[in-house]
Amino acid sequence: MATNEKLKILIVDDHDIVRKGLAMLVSRQEDLFVVAEAGTVVEAVKKARESVPDVVVMDIRLPDGSGIEACRDIRDDNPDIKVLMLTSYSDEKASIGSIMAGASGYLLKEIRSQEIVDAIRQVGSGQSLLEPTAIANILERVKRSDEKDVLAQLTEQERNIIKLITEGQTNREIAGKINLSNKTVKNHVSDILGKLEVSWHSQTAAFLAERRGNREFNS
Repeated sequence: MATNEKLKILIVDDHDIVRKGLAMLVSRQEDLFVVAEAGTVVEAVKKARESVPDVVVMDIRLPDGSGIEACRDIRDDNPDIKVLMLTSYSDEKASIGSIMAGASGYLLKEIRSQEIVDAIRQVGSGQSLLEPTAIANILERVKRSDEKDVLAQLTEQERNIIKLITEGQTNREIAGKINLSNKTVKNHVSDILGKLEVSWHSQTAAFLAERRGNREFNS
């Protein structure tokens, strides 16, 4: 993008007030321009193809599916599109979900307006808001997962896919590397998300806190 061009932004959130508020906030910035809005996964993917935004601000939970899968579909169509995931909670789930999506970061809906604008600009300039340690931790857990770990449910193929995802690979790129169809990889990603979702719902906050406290890279 040329320095004198505005960053094109797609806002995705099923709550009309939140979506309109974000669109209004972004539109007030001289260097940002809202090219489209969407409230569902299907609409988000369609609008991204039509408007080709530089940055998508994407709610993780949408009425017809996951913003994570929408993000992967959008980036599979166009890896140059950057995505910021919106979440209501700052926890391991948000971090892993954003990495699984191939997003450039995630934002809390409760953060200040200026922080959202700054984050959009950072991602639009090619920066990542995801901590390298978070990605390293997921890879380490894939290698060392045991029967108590949420990642232990995954098959070897699914673990290989996660490794490629953490390297920033899209579904299409992964399909080429492991000799599967794009549709099969998408199905694997959906299965992975399903398994992790079940685990997250069955685990307590204390379990997540314990996991975070035991990370080797913090020792």
